[in-house]
This record gives sequence, C-alpha cells and structure tokens, in this order.
Amino acid sequence: MLIWTASILGGFLLLMWSADRFVLGASSVARNLGVSPLIIGLTVVGFGTSAPEILVSLIAAIEGNPNIGIGNAIGSNIANVGLVLGGSALISPMLISSGIINREMPFLLLAMMLALAVIWDQTLDLFDSSILLALLLFILGWMIRKGIQQRNNNDILQQEFEDEIPSDMTLVTAIFWLLLGIAVLIGSSRLLVWGASNIATAFGVSDLVIGLTVVAIGTSLPELAASIASVLKKEYDLAIGNIIGSNIFNILIVFGVPGFFQTVDIDGTVISRDMSIMFALTIVMVFLASSWKNKSGKISRISGGLLLTTFAGYQCILFLTS
Repeated sequence: MLIWTASILGGFLLLMWSADRFVLGASSVARNLGVSPLIIGLTVVGFGTSAPEILVSLIAAIEGNPNIGIGNAIGSNIANVGLVLGGSALISPMLISSGIINREMPFLLLAMMLALAVIWDQTLDLFDSSILLALLLFILGWMIRKGIQQRNNNDILQQEFEDEIPSDMTLVTAIFWLLLGIAVLIGSSRLLVWGASNIATAFGVSDLVIGLTVVAIGTSLPELAASIASVLKKEYDLAIGNIIGSNIFNILIVFGVPGFFQTVDIDGTVISRDMSIMFALTIVMVFLASSWKNKSGKISRISGGLLLTTFAGYQCILFLTS
C-alpha cells in the first residue's frame, strides 16, 4: 500500500514538473520557428496543459484500465472549473474582457454536447472517438485561422500570451526541454496509473471513481499552478483561457482516447451524475465570464467560493456513494 501511495504522489509531482517543461519547450520551439504568440497560446499551450490527462488516459487504455481515462477527462473538467477557477477567484476577483475567450466558450459547450451524444448509448467505440477527434481538428483549424487574422489586433489575451511565452530561449534548448518533458510525462503517467489502479483494487473502488477523484485532481495541478500564477500577475484572461482550452482538449482527446483501443462500456452514472455536474459548472462559468453589452465578465470571490463549494460537495458525493 505504501509503495502505491508513493507512486501516486511521485507521479503527481513529476507530472507537474514535466508538464511545465513540455509547455515551455513546445511554445519556445514554436516561437523560434516564427509562430505568433497568440497561435501558440491558443493551440500549443492548450494542448500542453492537457498533456498529463492525455498521457494518463493513453497509458490507462493501453494497460486495460479505460475507465480511468474516462473519469480523468470528466473529473479534470470539473476540477478545472470548480477547484482551479473557483480557487483562483478566491485569491482575486477576475475581470474577463477578451473577445477571443467569448468566441471559444461556445466550442467548449459544443464539445461537451457532442461527447454526451456519442456515449448516450452507454458505449464509446472507435467511431465515437473519431467524431470527437474530427471536431477537435476543426476547432484547432478555426483557432489558427483566427490567430492569423488577429495577429495585429489589441486583444488583451494576445498581449498576455506575448508576455508569458519565452522569447529568449534558443531552439536547441527549447527542443531539449520539449523532449525531456515528453519523456518524463510518459514515465510519470505510467507511475500514476500503476499506483491508482492498485489502490482502486485494494479498496474495492472502481477505476472510474479513481479517475474522477484522485487522478483528476492530480492531473489538474498544472492548471491550478498556472492559474494562480496568472491571477497573481492580474492576467485574468490568460487564467480562464487556459482552463477553457484545457477543457476542450480534455473532452475531445482525453475522453476519446480509450475508444481508439477498445469498445468501452460507460456506466450510466457517468451521464446522470458526472456529466451533469460538468455541464452545470461549465454553464455557470460561461455565464459569469461572458461579456454582456460591452461589459467585462466578472468572477467574484463569492462566485469562486460557490464553485469551490460545489466541487467539494461533488467529491463528498463520490466518496459516500463509492
């Protein structure tokens, strides 16, 4: 038991470090190749912050624990809004004024509705996962096109990306951090899945619940660290932009990965309980963060506290019912 717990904790720590190195290396490589900071932020950084979830879901599917990946995808989206956004808003009220974010949020809702539709029959197979991947490719294409069109605009999100993405790192150094980040991500993901699956077996808890709780919270730690850092710098649009981007990748890649390896039976509670909570929290986030009648969106400390309380209540429900 002790070694399984140690492997989970070690996996979390290595995931946080390697995800940061991966994002740093990937964004610096792209910048060295002349890609604009806005496009890097909307695509490379969004993918990078979901790298822990993607690798964990991939390793879990390969090793025969697909429900860890399913739980990880939904649980991470819930954690990103309830824990990460709620906790960040408690530190400082967040004013959201980026037009780009307003245009990204409908894509997140569309991605979740598509995910719900493909598992309505309580199975996830190759065809379902391919549909999710197709939507992701469409969204990425749209983001790149918009990034090119708005290269010279004054959107606040573009300026925040400009400030955060390194411009003084050489290409060789960037490639080194990119490759090292990938290698450690793979190793730490295997370590985490091994410990989590053994803990689940020992306590008689389903892989799904482990994915929704322990694994989801652990793989959301990079987003938590990044959001807190952004909020302390008053880069509120960057903080919520990372959450929205990560959630889109989670639901269209992380959620779909198991279906590429086998047909997965989906527990009915995933739809009735877990996806319902994910939809509810996301809709609240969209309502709070959207600009209305030329007014910036605002996520107050009270709203942050309610999001965090909802997340804590959801975790209690999982604990009591498992």
